[in-house]
Amino acid sequence: MERSENRIVYISRTETFSAGHRLFTEQLTDVENEKIFGKCSSVNGHGHNYKVRVTLRGPVHPVTGMVFNLTILRRLMTECIMDVLDHKNINVDVPHFRNTVTTSENIVIFIWNQLKSKLDDDLLYEVHMQSNESDAATYRGERAAGLSQLH
Repeated sequence: MERSENRIVYISRTETFSAGHRLFTEQLTDVENEKIFGKCSSVNGHGHNYKVRVTLRGPVHPVTGMVFNLTILRRLMTECIMDVLDHKNINVDVPHFRNTVTTSENIVIFIWNQLKSKLDDDLLYEVHMQSNESDAATYRGERAAGLSQLH
């Protein structure tokens, strides 16, 4: 029988945060922004109750029986996600998004980068975020080598 520390296990933690934002880019006119982003480009913005799940992967430690201490993951998620995004106007309160469109795609990449700077290489597997019951974005650190942009 193979010992548990030789097996890769995926562990996840989920947090929920509320934030407002406006989908627009200064590279486009108001008419172009409205055509692309619809009512989400309203100057007054809108908000979501985002649900973000962070998944780590790795071998089970032979002494602790854990891939990673979930108490530490909770602290890192508070520091890197909740303290930065919860109850914020993402466009205004988060410096990174002053020149980056606040799409779910860009937000999950931002969260990934925040967490990646605090975790050992190859431990962070996935950031999955739902902006509502129907829409979600997932990022696993991949780069778009040779993929074309779809519009």
